Amino acid sequence: MQRQALMKIGLLLSLVTLVACETTTAPTEPKKEKEVEREQEIVVGLSMDTLIEERWEKDRDMFKQAIEAKGARVIVKAANGNDALQIAQAEALISQGVDVLVLVPHNAEAAATIVGKAQLADIPVISYDRLVKNANVDLYISFDNEEIGRLQASAMLEVVPKGNYVYIGGAKTDNNAHLMKDGVLSVLAPAIDQGDVTIVYDQWTEGWMPVHAKENMRKAITANAGDIDAVIAANDATAGAAIEAIEALGLAREIPVVGQDAELEGIHRIINGEQLMTVYKSIRELTDRAAEIAISMANGESIITEHTINNGKKDVPTVFLEPTPIDENNINLVIEDGFHTYEAVYQTN
Repeated sequence: MQRQALMKIGLLLSLVTLVACETTTAPTEPKKEKEVEREQEIVVGLSMDTLIEERWEKDRDMFKQAIEAKGARVIVKAANGNDALQIAQAEALISQGVDVLVLVPHNAEAAATIVGKAQLADIPVISYDRLVKNANVDLYISFDNEEIGRLQASAMLEVVPKGNYVYIGGAKTDNNAHLMKDGVLSVLAPAIDQGDVTIVYDQWTEGWMPVHAKENMRKAITANAGDIDAVIAANDATAGAAIEAIEALGLAREIPVVGQDAELEGIHRIINGEQLMTVYKSIRELTDRAAEIAISMANGESIITEHTINNGKKDVPTVFLEPTPIDENNINLVIEDGFHTYEAVYQTN
């Protein structure tokens, strides 16, 4: 009896051991670093050149909305047009461990330092609306800036097929300013070659500052004794400054002026007959697409683009969006797109 009892106990212990072995959970592999990170909130760094111009305030606000709508967070820094400050601010964003850096460079060359520092921290960089030169930028998103220049020149040639032209460029340090000028000249070239159009004054605008654009326009008028038939300005802020210089010399509305950005003041000038046209770049489209790409990059996804643009170091994958010319006939497009309100455009309040 005792022997049988011992055998039963031994059998029971064996069964218990077997069941315990079968129900033990196998140890799980530790999660990869990227998987652990993605359980946390995605943080996007936005390093901006300036917020002085109305246009850039809209970019900031709309980009922030687009990022937050995707459940992520954005940290915004604006450098007030100062290279050293932008580099320092970007370094701070990198040290905070942002998942992706969206960069609007003040200086296309100097900003390469920022890209290099982000690369060392394994943080992807999106060059937003302005291309960083000579750097390993991961992606560039912008409107076709050469097309913007082509639209400006085409609109002006329709009104002034012959005459003396003034070109008020953007900042020489901004690659977009060069691309827009290339677009302008590509359209004007045949008329210049035929002797119909003469560019009598051509100057960059330091820092895109209207005060410098106004001084350039004043010099252009003085140098040509007022014999100017058309002004192509790199954006609406410089166009407005040029118009101020023209008005100060008693030539209001006598010289057609074009700009770009569809800023509210530019729209008002078109309505009032002071500015011929502007070029609208849908900031909503730009910020939504940039936010989408930023989140994808933060998640380690590859982005396939149809275009590339060489920045002096590499062929940068590029997303191009299409700009739209705006004149007195289609001003309501900026209202329909939510860029400006009806009340603001037509000053009904």
